[in-house]
Amino acid sequence: MFPDYRTRRLRQSSAFRRLIRENVLTVDDLIYPIFVAPGKKVKEPIESMPGQFRYSVDYLPQVAQEVHHWGIPGIIVFGIPSSKDAFGTGAYAEKGVVQKAVRTLKAAVPDLAVITDVCLCQYTDHGHCGVIEKEQVDNDATLDLLARTAVSHAEAGADMVAPSDMMDGRVAEIRGALDDSGFEQLPIMAYSAKYCSAYYGPFREAAESAPRFGDRRTYQMDPANGVEAIRETMLDVEEGADIIMVKPGLPYLDVVCRIREEFDLPLAVYNVSGEYAMIKAAEQMGWLDGERVMLETLTAFKRAGADMILTYFAMDAAKAMAS
Repeated sequence: MFPDYRTRRLRQSSAFRRLIRENVLTVDDLIYPIFVAPGKKVKEPIESMPGQFRYSVDYLPQVAQEVHHWGIPGIIVFGIPSSKDAFGTGAYAEKGVVQKAVRTLKAAVPDLAVITDVCLCQYTDHGHCGVIEKEQVDNDATLDLLARTAVSHAEAGADMVAPSDMMDGRVAEIRGALDDSGFEQLPIMAYSAKYCSAYYGPFREAAESAPRFGDRRTYQMDPANGVEAIRETMLDVEEGADIIMVKPGLPYLDVVCRIREEFDLPLAVYNVSGEYAMIKAAEQMGWLDGERVMLETLTAFKRAGADMILTYFAMDAAKAMAS
């Protein structure tokens, strides 16, 4: 005896499957991360992230135009300075690598949303995300430097800033500094639930940001915790975040779902370097269909509740969806 309702009835054709599809991935969901390095005529492949590069600023107009051509609405910039020091001064220098990158990108394609990562780890000689006191990151001493970094990005023309450091109180500090500097309309995308994850390995190679001692467990979240993500996100919302984020993505789809249920702000998810690298490596070995797995992965973020996806797959996905 079969039931009157058969679920397969509406799977029999492509047209039916399209009509009942609950979540649709589009190019409008994507933000493309790029790495900007010092020098000229630099387009250096990142070995652990096939298809990704470190670019010098003079290459950025070409990158921006290609991103815009494929309809990707936004780009997030990570800088690699020419020199580092204990206080990460390159992060908030007027002529720092990100500041130059922002000016160049906005001049090349004004309609492209240029977002900047606000953190110190790429700029400090110790590789941590803040000021070090007695081999510990001093939370409160770091806040002013993060705020200065955000304001310098805004002055360069950034459309949005994205603090990724996980210091307590940094969203409020940045919001206050932006407002005091006349950037009341500049939004903040907060890395609200950012975990201390091994999936960041390829990024740290690409951005040259691995800590020189210890790790980031005292400020990034424990991967075993889920309820804590709600507390972290609530604090960012109360401090003035405009967009909230979960990072990484795939191992934390449950967290994405929980955050979506708790908060009605726009929700981003970061499909991080390790997730990208694993799929690319398996594709190169012929173990899976890379394009299908990419699209399935990105769709999973949408299904979990994400409104936007930061992903190194953005260009590949845009091309696949256009074909």
